[in-house]
Amino acid sequence: MHAPKLIKTITSRLFRLTHLSDRQLKNQEVTLSLLHTQPIHHVAPEYLSFSIDISVVVGGYWWEGSQGVRRGLGTLRVPPIDLTTKKLDRLVQALGPAYLRIGGSEADKIHYLTRPDNEPDALVLTSEMWDKLHAFIQRNQLKLVFTFKYGLFERSQHGFWQGSEIKKLLDYSQQKGYRIDICELGNELNAYWAFHGIRAQPGGKNLAADYATFNEIVKSYFPDTKVMGPGSAYWPKLGESVRVLPSLTKRFLQNLEFDIDIVSWHYYPFQSTRSPVRTRTATLRTFLSPKSYHDFKNYSQRLRLWINLYQPKAEFWTGETGSAQCGGEPDLSDRFVSCFWWAEQLGNGALQRQKVMIRQSLIGGDYGMINRLTLKPRPDFWVSWLWRRLMGQAVYAVNSTHPRVKAYCHQHPDQQHKTLMLVNLANFKVNFNLEGFGELSQKVVLSANKIDAKRAYINGEKARFKKGKVQLSDFPRLPLNSQLQPFSISFLILR
Repeated sequence: MHAPKLIKTITSRLFRLTHLSDRQLKNQEVTLSLLHTQPIHHVAPEYLSFSIDISVVVGGYWWEGSQGVRRGLGTLRVPPIDLTTKKLDRLVQALGPAYLRIGGSEADKIHYLTRPDNEPDALVLTSEMWDKLHAFIQRNQLKLVFTFKYGLFERSQHGFWQGSEIKKLLDYSQQKGYRIDICELGNELNAYWAFHGIRAQPGGKNLAADYATFNEIVKSYFPDTKVMGPGSAYWPKLGESVRVLPSLTKRFLQNLEFDIDIVSWHYYPFQSTRSPVRTRTATLRTFLSPKSYHDFKNYSQRLRLWINLYQPKAEFWTGETGSAQCGGEPDLSDRFVSCFWWAEQLGNGALQRQKVMIRQSLIGGDYGMINRLTLKPRPDFWVSWLWRRLMGQAVYAVNSTHPRVKAYCHQHPDQQHKTLMLVNLANFKVNFNLEGFGELSQKVVLSANKIDAKRAYINGEKARFKKGKVQLSDFPRLPLNSQLQPFSISFLILR
């Protein structure tokens, strides 16, 4: 048997064994309770945001087709993305308003505007690329988050960063009248030791000093631009670093001598089989296990504590997240099963009082919401599309009595209703009772014919654009029963 088929067979058997214990829950009902009548938090209008990796923008090393990883990157070079297509515009506009983050592993290797004479293969963000990116942003009414180059240098230089390279791009942007809404310095600096060598690893105190310089430079060009950091990567089960290394985020926040606008972190609940380090491998079983989602809450609470202690004025963002590190997992991250982690984390992030969550990625990789080669939306694109239309900014605390039914409640965007999002991770129907909510007025359900399907259905009809347009009224109304479909994501609109 070929290796992919063998892996799929083993995974399928493990998945069936995992759900044997669910049989005892089949006859149980879930009670969903509204815990407080007042919202506990308000997310930003752009809460659901997304990224395009700098490697995809400029034509660097990327993930599709890569069998492994080299120095934190995919092994295949891709051409620069075409940001001028009307189809891509339509897909992006369907998810707005949003921030667009341009960052990623090659953000620290890139050169701005001109190619160095001694590096013929250097990655360059040319003025033409920068112009097209800003045209794309303006056309689609997005806000830009940009990861500026920190650079790869020896430990003796940490704390003395001068920012000479970024001034060129800031100056050009100022001359052209471009807007950069959020700036960050470097990509996942806590993991430099793994990808660039131990001498490239900054400590928290020195990074705080470099960020103070960065903040001063950025605001000398763009006084209204916000600064975000440190964007440390967190691993499932492991956290921010191995035990022998100190926490970068805590020491960074302790040593900052200015009020940073946004404290950010990066988190992937799984690792793809490309990843050389895997604390929770992306499999069908782990994608559907409620235990896989505990770490996000725990790390969020720890970060919130540090923010309250050291930077109480700062907003809290997930600056990058996707289903699985190293490009996503083929045949999982691009399938219906990937809808569950995304819906659950969107709900949980808002509940943990985060303002914005940036999805890696809008397009590119197996974890892209849009297929880079075909421009077809993948199933979890439709989670984002439904969230945008049904989940507003006010966040309410709710409780679910069923371990496989995750419940999250927001004010509806019309501000006249509430929307209760229910993520059913069980492979059977579940009856529900509502306590403290109003009357059920509409039900919208995202489902699929099978768990690893390439297509999703909304209210039983294939989710797709028709002549470039799509709206909720295109899909049939469902009967207002008190039952959740197996493996489904339901949005209950309540008066």
